[in-house]
Amino acid sequence: MGLIMSQLTIVANIHAKTDKIDLVKAELLKLVPITRAEAGCLKYDLHQDNENPAHFAFYENWETRELWQTHMSAPHLTAYMEATEGAVELFTLNEMTVIN
Repeated sequence: MGLIMSQLTIVANIHAKTDKIDLVKAELLKLVPITRAEAGCLKYDLHQDNENPAHFAFYENWETRELWQTHMSAPHLTAYMEATEGAVELFTLNEMTVIN
């Protein structure tokens, strides 16, 4: 029997440069409907910090890591990277597993 892989949780934090908040927000919002329609995407929720509008976070659930990796190389991710080049101060991404 094959090993059943548990679903993957992604927490991605995007800190926009203060003069680029609107640009980064607009580009992040473009990703949501496209990504939610992708194979393996269970949840793809974008958040904005209540006290620091330059801080955005994605909370994502994917059926498998492989399907998430396919998403990461998708054309709309490439377009986002090009559109926000020089506008993002800090980006962190954590691959996580739910434990309860």
